[in-house]
Amino acid sequence: MKKVHIWLFIINLFTPLCSTTAQELVQEVEKALKEEVIDTLNIREKKTYTIRFGIDLSKPLMAQLDKDYFGLELVGDIRLFSEFYGAIELGNERKTQQSERINFTTSGTYLKLGFDYNMYKNWKGMNNAIYLGMRLGNSFHKQKINEYEPYQTNHYWATEIIKNGAEIREQESLSARWVEVVAGIKVKMFNNIYMGFSFRLNRLMSDTRPENFDNLYIPGFNKKTDENVWGAGFNYTLTYAIPVKI
Repeated sequence: MKKVHIWLFIINLFTPLCSTTAQELVQEVEKALKEEVIDTLNIREKKTYTIRFGIDLSKPLMAQLDKDYFGLELVGDIRLFSEFYGAIELGNERKTQQSERINFTTSGTYLKLGFDYNMYKNWKGMNNAIYLGMRLGNSFHKQKINEYEPYQTNHYWATEIIKNGAEIREQESLSARWVEVVAGIKVKMFNNIYMGFSFRLNRLMSDTRPENFDNLYIPGFNKKTDENVWGAGFNYTLTYAIPVKI
C-alpha cells in the first residue's frame, strides 16, 4: 500500500510535464491496487478439522461393580466433511460368567471402524453432535472353560461339577465380525472437553467357534446365543478435541 502511494506521488509530480502519460499510469496503478485488494479478500479461509480422542467411562465403572469383568475402550473421531465424521474404537475385554451348566471366561481385543453423521446444526466454531452412524466390528479372542456340569437324565444322584479333564481347556485364535447401528450425542462441557453417550444395535455376521462349544460372549459385541445373532450395547465417553487447520 505504501509503495502505491509513493508511485502516485511521483506520478503527480510529473503530471504537468506529461499529463496524458501520467493519467494512464495512475489508472494502471489504481487498477493494480484494486486487484490487490480483491486478491486479499479472496484468500481462502483455512478449514478446521476437529480430532477427538478419549475413553469409554462405562467399562471401568462396570469393572468396579462386577469382579468377573474387565474392560477398556479407547475412542476417537475426526471431522472429514461438514457433517461426516470418521470413527474408530479399540478395546479389550475379559468376562467370566455362568451359562446354564458351564462356567467360562472370554478375553480378547476388538476394533471398530465406521462413520457418524451429525444431524445437529452447530453455530460457527461449535462441534456438538446428535448423530447416527455405523460401525464394522472385528474381535480376536480366546475362551476358556473353567468348569461344567454334565447333562444327566437321572437326577436322583447329585451331579458332579467337572473341573479337570479333556474339556477343561483354553481355545485361542477365535474371531467374530459384526455390524453396528449407532445413535448418540456429544456435548462440549468446557474448553475442548466433550461428554458423549451412544446406544448400539449389533448384528453378528460371522464367527469362528470353539470346538464342541459356542461363542456365548464376544468382546466388543456382548452376549450371544445359538438362536439369536443380535446384540446391544452402549458407551459413555469422555473425549478431548484438537482443532487442526488446513
